[in-house]
Amino acid sequence: MIKILHLSDIHMGSGFSHGRINPATGLNTRLEDFVNTLALCIDHALTDPVDLVIFGGDAFPDATPPPYVQEAFACQFRRLVDANIPTVLLVGNHDQHSQGLGGASLNIYRTLGVPGFVVGDTLTTHSIQTRNGKVQVITLPWLTRSTLMTRQETEGLSLAEVNQLLTDRLQVVIEGEIRRLDPNVPTILLAHLMADNATLGAERLLAVGKGFTLPLSLLTRPCFDYVALGHVHKHQNLNKHNNPPVIYPGSIERVDFSEEKEDKGYVMIELEQGNTTWEFCPLPVRSFRTIEVDISKAEDPQGAILKAIAKHDIQDAVVRLIYKLRSEQLDVIENAALHTALKAAHTYTIQPELLSQLARPRVPELTASSSIDPMEALKTYLNNREDLKEIAATMLEAAEKLLSDDVEIWLEGAAAD
Repeated sequence: MIKILHLSDIHMGSGFSHGRINPATGLNTRLEDFVNTLALCIDHALTDPVDLVIFGGDAFPDATPPPYVQEAFACQFRRLVDANIPTVLLVGNHDQHSQGLGGASLNIYRTLGVPGFVVGDTLTTHSIQTRNGKVQVITLPWLTRSTLMTRQETEGLSLAEVNQLLTDRLQVVIEGEIRRLDPNVPTILLAHLMADNATLGAERLLAVGKGFTLPLSLLTRPCFDYVALGHVHKHQNLNKHNNPPVIYPGSIERVDFSEEKEDKGYVMIELEQGNTTWEFCPLPVRSFRTIEVDISKAEDPQGAILKAIAKHDIQDAVVRLIYKLRSEQLDVIENAALHTALKAAHTYTIQPELLSQLARPRVPELTASSSIDPMEALKTYLNNREDLKEIAATMLEAAEKLLSDDVEIWLEGAAAD
């Protein structure tokens, strides 16, 4: 049995807008959150201890993170080097520079020859010796259409046809790797991809470049003892039969409010041919809280907002307060009181939303499917607008003149032709 820690989608350096500067360190508190969460993962790898760590891609928000962010990432993974724990770093879409044409941020670990580190930036098989035996890891980094096909090959094809052609071509390449596997050594497929039955998270907004969706059947091969995925931020098991387990551990920290209700963590694996088990390990990450209230009909708008805030535990959370109101209510809201009520939060934003005074129920007679004379349509509209009764006659008179003038101009043009 080989013990493995599987984590993914660190995105270190993300979400600075949800943090503040820590005066003691000069760093954004959200960067410190990400570093602390990654440290907890590495702590577990060292204290358990594990035989191998596999990372499913997307180390940073992009391929050129600031040096201090790179250093924070490297300092944590250096602890694995010191403990002689082999590590596989897979290249995700955010790790690629210029959509894969200019290298990847993680390649520096291979260039420097970091002991025990394998960088998966190509589709190939790595044989890794751990303290408890060998493991075969097939790395499948983020692939774009241009990786497998030329523009000429896809010209004139529909999106569905291109996707199918890409899948077919990738299947051939994977088959080639499978044929070279040692059948007596446990095998992991480590891939950064979008599976066709996965539930999406924040990666919908964060995605860099256009990849393609792969069918689950391509991943659930009997030769794989565990399929370790990255890219999707929501933890999920795509193969309920667990033969093999097909696991997204999800991101280790909340990137934005779209992940507000998601658990974050990593996966511990006990790898054994034909009998692999796994467990999701939640991490104590910072809470995100959305407080939304409609005060447009409230007798005490200010009180309604404060009451809504009081219902939530906002201590040390990232909070957004959204309240809907009418324009005439703006003057009765005391912003100072809202700031006081939210001061227990780690950071917060206040987002008032004005309800449009122009939004009115549609007049049934004026639906898109009805055929009605323009003047009759205007009369129907005006009859349903109490606020326009005083000028209705003037508007009708002006409309009749406009319509008659247009007819005369059209008749003159027709006669000239």
